Amino acid sequence: MEIVRLKKIPIKSLCILAGLLFFFSGMLAAFGVGVYNDSEQYITMHIHREPLYPLFLALFRKLCGDGYLTVAAAVQGILTAAGIWFFAEYITRHFKLRLWEEILVVLIQVVPHVMTRYVSALHIFLESSVMSEALCIPLFHFFLYFLLRMLFEQRQSDKILSLTFAFLLSMTRGQMMTTILMWMVLLLLQMIGQKKYRQLMVPVIAVVAMFGMRSLTVHIYNYAVTGYFMGNTYGQVNTLTNVIYACDEEDGKVFEEGSLERDFFERFYAEADAMELNYKYGGETFSQRAGHLEQYHDVLKFQVLEADLSAYYFSLGEVDYYEQSKMSDEMAGSMLKKLLPACFGQWLYDYILLCTNGFIRSIAVVHPLINWIALLLYGVAVFLVVWLIWHRKRYDTAWMMGTALLFIAANVCATSITIMCLSRYMIYGFSLFYTALYLSLKDLRRQRTVGVTDGQAYG
Repeated sequence: MEIVRLKKIPIKSLCILAGLLFFFSGMLAAFGVGVYNDSEQYITMHIHREPLYPLFLALFRKLCGDGYLTVAAAVQGILTAAGIWFFAEYITRHFKLRLWEEILVVLIQVVPHVMTRYVSALHIFLESSVMSEALCIPLFHFFLYFLLRMLFEQRQSDKILSLTFAFLLSMTRGQMMTTILMWMVLLLLQMIGQKKYRQLMVPVIAVVAMFGMRSLTVHIYNYAVTGYFMGNTYGQVNTLTNVIYACDEEDGKVFEEGSLERDFFERFYAEADAMELNYKYGGETFSQRAGHLEQYHDVLKFQVLEADLSAYYFSLGEVDYYEQSKMSDEMAGSMLKKLLPACFGQWLYDYILLCTNGFIRSIAVVHPLINWIALLLYGVAVFLVVWLIWHRKRYDTAWMMGTALLFIAANVCATSITIMCLSRYMIYGFSLFYTALYLSLKDLRRQRTVGVTDGQAYG
């Protein structure tokens, strides 16, 4: 497998890699390891968390003992620097960029790390933190590297490697299961364009196998850690939180009088109403409503739903944490099926609010002066994809922008179902979008001075 041949790496490229390593190691030295509320769950291999990042930390705990978090954070920085470098080197070679353009591509990859440190509410420098995103980000860069090679060069090995990294991403963060689906959609589009209709079932079967393998792996991991052969819990509780937020009191009539589900709903609703945690207290404007939901999602989830569910199931007697967690998730799932149709209109409105903020945070920050600019950029991006395909035959550039838009849409829509779209959840699409935007604009400008070629991006 050829990735980068060392004997062909120019000095300028090695300098870029050294600069990236210096940046990430310097940030670790300056701010130390970031340990936050979620960090303990990764360290203790909590049932709510996907396996790969807890296993990553456990490896360094086993190898290094005390101080392992610092070593793990350093490795996270090295992996991220390597991922950015591989991606930038490939884009530079494929699109024949000049040195200053390669540096621009690298800086675009670095910007989200600076934004989450200095602009986001938590002020986290992710690569020095005990957070699954710290491993997810470099895995995503390697996924993109192989995915773009699959699209541009159509090699069988890149199809397998990109799907492998999509699987690893899904084992790091549940929301990244979207990369498996994205791999399938892009490969199907490529095969349809090549008229390989008889092979269309191959990527579909591969994706079904990936999801089956993921579920089995999670169950085996949880059995090894907890003694229970079960998947990760709490996803249903997350989703039910936004549904309860959208409910009116009369929606509880979907549950039978005197049923446990009805009792839970009445308790949830009364407590949420008393604490002003539902949509009625969200304000009048679009931004006020979205801000209220994002601000109080966790309060509603932890202080109302989780607290009441946990208290009830622990009161049954000999129930340990894992049994309680599983029963809470099952109850949330059962309530969802009956409750969501009753409040679907309000839930959908709130969902659109969350998605809108998610789309903005994927390429910018939420601010009244910036929101419309971000939405305008999306319009420009869609226009460029259509223009490059139908008028200029610049397929590689269009593939890249289309990939960026597809991933952002999938990530935003999937995340908004269960939780709000915080910056650290949306970080992945930023660099790909702006890199693709630059290349698209450059390609558009280039067509004014050169003739239309035979459909190859460059050369």
